Amino acid sequence: MRRRQFNRLSLSVAGLGLAACSNSTTLNYRKPEKNSKFRVWWIQSFYPAETEALSQIVAEWEKKNNTKVEITFYNDGSINRDAENALNNGNPPDILFSNTAEFSLYPRLAWQNKLVDVSDVVEPVKGLFSPIALKAVTYKNSENPKPAYYAVPIAQLSAGLHYWRDLLADVGLSDTNIPKDWDSFWSFWEMAQDRTNNRGKKDIYGIGLPMSTEATDTIFMFEQFLTAYGVELLDENGQLKAENLQNRQGIISALTKYAGFYKSKHVPPNAVRWSDADNNQVFLSRNLLMTTNPGLSIPASQQFDPEVYTKKLVTREWPLDPNDQPLNYLVAVKQAVIFADSSAESRDSPKDKARQVLAKSLLSHIIQPNNLLTYLKGAGGRYFPTMPKLLEAPYYKDSQDPHILTATKQFQNTRSFYTAQNPAYSEVGAQQIWGKAIKSVAQDTATPEQATDNAIAQIKSIFTQWK
Repeated sequence: MRRRQFNRLSLSVAGLGLAACSNSTTLNYRKPEKNSKFRVWWIQSFYPAETEALSQIVAEWEKKNNTKVEITFYNDGSINRDAENALNNGNPPDILFSNTAEFSLYPRLAWQNKLVDVSDVVEPVKGLFSPIALKAVTYKNSENPKPAYYAVPIAQLSAGLHYWRDLLADVGLSDTNIPKDWDSFWSFWEMAQDRTNNRGKKDIYGIGLPMSTEATDTIFMFEQFLTAYGVELLDENGQLKAENLQNRQGIISALTKYAGFYKSKHVPPNAVRWSDADNNQVFLSRNLLMTTNPGLSIPASQQFDPEVYTKKLVTREWPLDPNDQPLNYLVAVKQAVIFADSSAESRDSPKDKARQVLAKSLLSHIIQPNNLLTYLKGAGGRYFPTMPKLLEAPYYKDSQDPHILTATKQFQNTRSFYTAQNPAYSEVGAQQIWGKAIKSVAQDTATPEQATDNAIAQIKSIFTQWK
């Protein structure tokens, strides 16, 4: 996912409109007084149209409810950390919308009873959401054994795959040369790099896959590989079955393939240190022939250059899985949550209940289909609807945009991340179990078999100790 570094920007959408700030501007952050205002923390928009769409939607709600909303926009690198710090300090925002919190933060906070049950927001429109979206926001709470909706599904995305058509043409290759079967597909990019390097361009690599313990993209991409190799770590009841012989072999195969690109030097050497932004930057610097990336932030960043956007840069579907079957795409559901007061006595106070009512009202307003479509279209393909009916809109289904049209097809064969089945799995992401395994194989400190057994042991320990 492309990460643009934005300074923190706070605005009252009703009274102040949009404020401008540049990357050179430093804004001092002061911790607000507890519950001083009705506050929303939202992920920083990539485009003005996205911010404007959200601002208009919130302004309509403000006018109707005679309530002011203070929105603070955060970059991806800080929003989860700052939200958890605020929660631990007893001063969280009323609503949080994050781009990565579903991987590790939300499942844990729901389990710890730090999120408000938003079933009364989701249930009235439940029939509009996809089963994947509903499953993704259904969390367990240690104080209430019955799973419930502890988040509201706002958007979804899958793993995109992008390449430079013109760089392929430079070495006599074209779109039609790209194979559809799994092994041949990946071998094609290795061959394309070798051709490019043999022509003197030694700084261009064939494959952009993150190999680090820092990037959430590593979680996304490697778990997509696990899916391709038929790995099913949890059963339908969320119970761990990682030691199953078929799963163990699938993990070994996925690690061998994934880390093998690094070992054969078809991935940049610094991929073991990449953050979520780095594969985007390396690809857009034209030092990668192909990269994978959640969503469409890479092509969306080039939409103002028609030559690049429509002719040079291509988004395509992934190859068939190793068994020559259509790939099941992992879907990350982007979610908004309402924080519960950290103290038991305040949690049930009339004042806190009143704020929760306001927060639920605002989220109910945002997810009205027309509002949600307006916001998502403003995001320029960064996100996709969690409501199947909205995916039928011409913007997606009959789009003249080749990138959006390709990405929309990926929501036909989908599956959830394991955090939707058991909150304990959130610690696998938090501890970067897969990133560590990949890095150990890539740097030859462990064999794929050793790394697999280490990962399985760590996951078993997490599930045993989960509280």
